[in-house]
Amino acid sequence: MTASGAGARFPSPPSRGSASGSASVPARLRRDRRGRGRRGPLAWPEVPAMVSRREQFDDLVLDAASRLETRLGERHADVEFAVEDVPPSDPAPWESSVVPLGRLFPAQGKLPARIVVYRRPIESRAHDTRELTAIVQDVVVEQVAALLGVTPEQLDPRYGDDFD
Repeated sequence: MTASGAGARFPSPPSRGSASGSASVPARLRRDRRGRGRRGPLAWPEVPAMVSRREQFDDLVLDAASRLETRLGERHADVEFAVEDVPPSDPAPWESSVVPLGRLFPAQGKLPARIVVYRRPIESRAHDTRELTAIVQDVVVEQVAALLGVTPEQLDPRYGDDFD
């Protein structure tokens, strides 16, 4: 039995020369090319491929900040965290010429204190995800410690250690 026979389930495709062309074929059939099924995303939302490196890095910074928040409580409440790709090209006069991994902006007037973590310099120093997590944690601890006027070791006993 052929596709154009009496038992065919689908209408035959329009001829290429017809003016009405695709108007006679339902949209659901046009999207099912060559019988392979409907087109969809290459990876489903629960697959890690759907999360960009930028979003993964943002999550690392939020995890590091929330870990400190449980230890500090109210002292940590008014701090904003931000992630930028790279630091500004012109460092402040008091900063060294080394590329910073993070920067602290103290509170000014009604603006809360802000800690900015720079994604690209940190990613370039990390060889794997575990090391990236450790560097992000250390940078966040250093900046919060500078804000509070304590040493990073006083703030987090695991500062400087590789951890899971």
